[in-house]
Amino acid sequence: MDAKIRRIDRALEALEPLEADCTICPRDCRVDRRKGPTGVCGSGVRAGVSTGLLHYGEEPVLSGRNGGGGSAGSGPARGSGTIFFTGCNLKCLFCQNYQISWEGRGRILADEELAALMLDLQARGAYNINLVSPTHVIAPILRALRTALAGGLRIPIVYNSNGYEKVDVIERLAGIVDVYLPDLKYFSPEVSKKYSGAADYFTHASQAVEEMFVQRPDLVLDDEGLAREGLIIRHLVLPGRAADSMAVLDWIGRTLPSDTALSLMSQYHPCYRAPEDIRHPLEAEEYRAVVAKAHALGLSHLFIQPEVFGPDDHLVPDFERGDPFRWRPGGG
Repeated sequence: MDAKIRRIDRALEALEPLEADCTICPRDCRVDRRKGPTGVCGSGVRAGVSTGLLHYGEEPVLSGRNGGGGSAGSGPARGSGTIFFTGCNLKCLFCQNYQISWEGRGRILADEELAALMLDLQARGAYNINLVSPTHVIAPILRALRTALAGGLRIPIVYNSNGYEKVDVIERLAGIVDVYLPDLKYFSPEVSKKYSGAADYFTHASQAVEEMFVQRPDLVLDDEGLAREGLIIRHLVLPGRAADSMAVLDWIGRTLPSDTALSLMSQYHPCYRAPEDIRHPLEAEEYRAVVAKAHALGLSHLFIQPEVFGPDDHLVPDFERGDPFRWRPGGG
């Protein structure tokens, strides 16, 4: 752990000065975050947190088999120790977490409070610390992580990102992040501009994913079938945009090994400001075609969701609740 703390110190030497002139993500807002919440992400120098909880709905290797996902062992899953950060540098119009990504609901935590939350999740049995939307608050996260590691944090760190990253920032996380969990949302600049206001999304996200692969090329599982390190790429299939999904898969197929872990998600639900053309659920045939494309490309390590979700599957969280997810192991 001393080596990881030294890596954090080196990363912060480069990242903390950016708080005065922020270029930490591709938005390049160049704002002084020391003066308070600002920029596209709406963040200052401390992290805003909506909630930290044991989450049972992630991929099997993160949440445990009996929680909707993964452990090979018996008994109830303990879940992924998930921390939902407020604000976001991408701002997708259809975001299911819009209450925190757009509206910023949550509480600003001192670095010591965030470290204590990480340690509390470990004490409650979390398999990992799952940092959801960490990009814009990576400096306070690293400061908190340094404190938590010194205080006994030992479980893997999961970097759960929208993919809109700068490569030089990801490079500085080498040896700190154990599991990379990036989205690769779009291929087309027109599509990414329309839905997320980022025509350059694929340029940055593809480069970031390649760097994540360099650092963590193999998905390594422990004896319980839980991820210790590696890369899992997520792609959410959008209604009417299967062609863009196919293009994303083509890039993965020609750029990365065929056994790179890929999570194909069918859980799209029109939320918040979703434009009219995607203000309806994904059709089963669309998702089926994307999965078939992945198989045709020889992509062999796939996480597949049901083709259709029912109204009681509780995939859209409500961050006004103390517990945003009603879903629990065993249902209910």
